[in-house]
Amino acid sequence: MRLTGKKIIALVDEDFEDLELWYPIYRAREEGAIVHLVGSERGKTYIGKYGVPAISDYAYEEVESADYDAILVPGGWAPDKLRRYDKVITLVQEMNEAQKPIGQICHAGWVLISAKILNGVTVTSTPGIRDDMENAGAIWKDESVVVDGHIISAQRPPDLPPYGKAFCDAVAGK
Repeated sequence: MRLTGKKIIALVDEDFEDLELWYPIYRAREEGAIVHLVGSERGKTYIGKYGVPAISDYAYEEVESADYDAILVPGGWAPDKLRRYDKVITLVQEMNEAQKPIGQICHAGWVLISAKILNGVTVTSTPGIRDDMENAGAIWKDESVVVDGHIISAQRPPDLPPYGKAFCDAVAGK
C-alpha cells in the first residue's frame, strides 16, 4: 500500500469519460490513496458519457492544493467545462508550481492548456487535440503514456493500465 496517507484530487464534471475517471481513481485507492472527487458543487451527481455516475465529495472552492499530493484530470467532454472554472485552473497551476503529480488523459490536456503550464513539456493526448497541445508549446509524442517530470499523460482508454501505473509511481515518488 505504497500510497497510504497520500491525498489526490480527481476533478469531475458532466460528460467525463467514464473509464478515464474511474480507472485511475480505483488504481490509486487500491494502493492506499485517499481520492476525493471534486466538482463545481459538493454532493452533485455528474453523469459520464456512458451513463456512469460520480458524486462529488467537495466543490472546487472547498479544496486547497496544499492539502493534496496529486491531481487527476479525466478526459471526455468534461475538460472543456473544467477549464472554464478559475479555481480549477488555479489548482492545476499550484500543483504544477509545487511539482506535484498531474495526471491527464485524452482531452484532459485542454485543462493544462488553459492553465498555461505546457510550454516545453513533453506530453501525449488524444491525437484530436495534438494541434492544441503543440500550439500551447508542448512537445507532443504519439505514445500511449508520456511522463515528463510530474506531468503524466496518456492517449485513450486502452492506455489506462500503463497510465494508472505511471501516475501511481509518480505519487509514490518513484
